[in-house]
Amino acid sequence: MQGTTVLIIILLSLLFFSFVLSGSEVAFFSLTYKDINLLKTKQQGAYKRIIDLLEQPKILLGCLLIANSFINIAIIVISNILIGDIFNFEKINAVWLEFVIKVVSVTFLLLLFGEVMPKVLATQNNIRFAKEAGPLVEIVFYICKRTSIWLVKYSDIIEKKLSKKGNAYSLEELDHAIDLTSGTDASVKEKNILKGIIKFGNITVKQIMKTRVDVHGIDKKITFPALLKLLGDLHYSRLPVYEEDLDKVVGMIHTKDLIPHLEQPDNFDWHTLIRSPFFVHEQKMIEDLLKEFQTKHTHFAVVVDEFGGTSGIVTLEDILEEVIGDIKDEFDEEEVDFKKIDENNYLFEGRTMINDVCKAMNLVVDT
Repeated sequence: MQGTTVLIIILLSLLFFSFVLSGSEVAFFSLTYKDINLLKTKQQGAYKRIIDLLEQPKILLGCLLIANSFINIAIIVISNILIGDIFNFEKINAVWLEFVIKVVSVTFLLLLFGEVMPKVLATQNNIRFAKEAGPLVEIVFYICKRTSIWLVKYSDIIEKKLSKKGNAYSLEELDHAIDLTSGTDASVKEKNILKGIIKFGNITVKQIMKTRVDVHGIDKKITFPALLKLLGDLHYSRLPVYEEDLDKVVGMIHTKDLIPHLEQPDNFDWHTLIRSPFFVHEQKMIEDLLKEFQTKHTHFAVVVDEFGGTSGIVTLEDILEEVIGDIKDEFDEEEVDFKKIDENNYLFEGRTMINDVCKAMNLVVDT
């Protein structure tokens, strides 16, 4: 009887660990860029632990899966022993009944406490779950880290071999193929469009955004006449609206929303025309951003860094220019972004994006 009690305590402990690790898998990997940026602004050690663990996501996931697998195996073994002790099937002599009870019982325990309950709870409260589970996850991480690193390396090798069979050409090889196969009638612009399409899925928002130093914003405190004058001078269709500084963007103003109100008196409250801001992380892929622009029916986003500060802005036009080249309108000025000194030396402004430097020098964009 004493042995059975010990096994029950061990089983309950294992179910608890399985619950925490299974939920942690969902909690940690369902955190969005916005959640992570929020956690980085907090000073508590529990939140710093979450950020540190997510620095190596593949290793962390491997550790959670390894630990949970061994725990589940232990749960199955101990459950079988307990069920055998409780029901004493040797006296009943019903092998089929023993099999059914063991399978149903163990499956129920693993599904309820190892899958459904923890993952539902972690989905609803991912930050809180990750915070509370952090200490246990950290211990598991350091115990299973070496094994996880080995397994991740092995899986990466397999993945590379499979990817080589499925996609035998690198971006550089495809670029070279376009240069070789394009006939003499193909213009440089047509070649660049093809190259832009190939590289489109590997470009981040940070590579194409307009940096903060080049961003013009509207102070929420300015009057209606001052707003009209500012928009008339800048010739932009959309501008961010901020409080105090650009790190506190509260919305976006679209010039077309002002057209019906041009004859309004000077005390007109233009703040009612401010649209909700759309924030994106600077490491977001522009392919994903394009889909979000289409879904949200917007052309403008404020780019934020890992600390939640404003890095710049990005528009639908910026994304399209990566494929079809620069889009100029009547208000765009032709600017000399760089000076070619000789074949091996160029002079660029310090704020020039690396993506633009690569384009100017006809280099492969790999940043």
